[in-house]
Amino acid sequence: MGVSRRTVIGAAAGVASTLGAVVSCQPDPPAQSAPPFDPKSWESVRAQFALEPGYAHLASFVFASHPAPVRQAIEEQRAALDRNPVDALSHEGELDNLVIGAAARYLGSRLDDVAFTDSTTMGLGLLYTGLRLAPGDEVLTTEHDFYATHETLRLRTQRDGASVRRVRLFDDPAKVTVDEIVTKLRAAVTSRTRIVAVTWVHSSTGVRLPIRQIADALKDLPDRPLLCVDGVHGFGVEDPRLGQLGADFLVSGCHKWLAGPRGTGIIVGSAEGWARYTPVIPPFDRRSIGAWMGFGGQPTPPGPAATPGGYHTFEHRWALRAAFEFHRVIERERVTARVHELAAALKQGLAGASKARLVTPTDPALSAGIVCVDVEGVPPDEAVGRLRAARVIASATPYNPSFLRLGTTIANSEADVDAAVRAVHSL
Repeated sequence: MGVSRRTVIGAAAGVASTLGAVVSCQPDPPAQSAPPFDPKSWESVRAQFALEPGYAHLASFVFASHPAPVRQAIEEQRAALDRNPVDALSHEGELDNLVIGAAARYLGSRLDDVAFTDSTTMGLGLLYTGLRLAPGDEVLTTEHDFYATHETLRLRTQRDGASVRRVRLFDDPAKVTVDEIVTKLRAAVTSRTRIVAVTWVHSSTGVRLPIRQIADALKDLPDRPLLCVDGVHGFGVEDPRLGQLGADFLVSGCHKWLAGPRGTGIIVGSAEGWARYTPVIPPFDRRSIGAWMGFGGQPTPPGPAATPGGYHTFEHRWALRAAFEFHRVIERERVTARVHELAAALKQGLAGASKARLVTPTDPALSAGIVCVDVEGVPPDEAVGRLRAARVIASATPYNPSFLRLGTTIANSEADVDAAVRAVHSL
């Protein structure tokens, strides 16, 4: 099954093309105020999202709706910037520190080890461009990684001739095992491998890599390569703490499963990882600027040093703290359990469809919230359109081959899952 022109456009232009959305010049309707928030109630959690009613939104992980606390935080910061932008900007360091603190608590990392970016793609570009490699060193990645990883590494080879290899970890994602993944990846590592670049949850199939087991398989190598993870489809669902994952770097956008402000992302690294990194874009950290002005002082820590300088959408970056707080009060463990519970129900319901083949593993240890389906005789783009007509919002994977893709987030309900199952069966 090939990739249609529409899918390629959708991958480049975003979910609007994939979902067949119509771009309108009409102003958006005013945001509705959300009811009081009870983090222990999933109904209350869902009510914090201003998603269009009457639809089962099973593509929110592509580009998330902001929950009420995030919307409010953005508006408060925007109003302050509009009232007195110079005064508001004078608090940049203080506001940045509040966000860094919230991110570090969520990640279980030191404040100095967190960098901010605008997206996963930017983070991967910064990371793989900034990691130092010597002549003869190589990067090992996989055939299953997304365009952003593959293209960043390809562009690096054009600049300095670094060697990049890809390994295939499995042939049938629905039947993959932890041992198969770990064994194939470990066997592909050579004495020249300095970086292993993988993706935590594959947006192509929904496979979740066993990062901890991969890290354990690499740790005793004489010249252990750095383990770098595109974590965007695990971040906001699974436990992202580097100490638990065993990775050296985790890169993620914050506007997918975390439902954070659009245009926000992070890089979090280990001390060993940051020691092999050179910043790509000058930061606007006061320590760096002070050193440039000749004042000396303490060196800029690695995370702030890796955060690109310049003016950003400050109202979104400063509101990111509200997204971390939203997940904190709901409790990360409950978020994980809820996403897996809904995904399991979705897989179980789809398993009985006569012409739909599950691509994603049913094993929760090898999957997260993404569920991919191959519908016999129905191209993914057509399936997306037919589901939308049935008031179910899905997406098509921007890969070759492409599959119908649905995702269960904390903004979903059991009724959404039932609607999706009925719609897929109707195909």
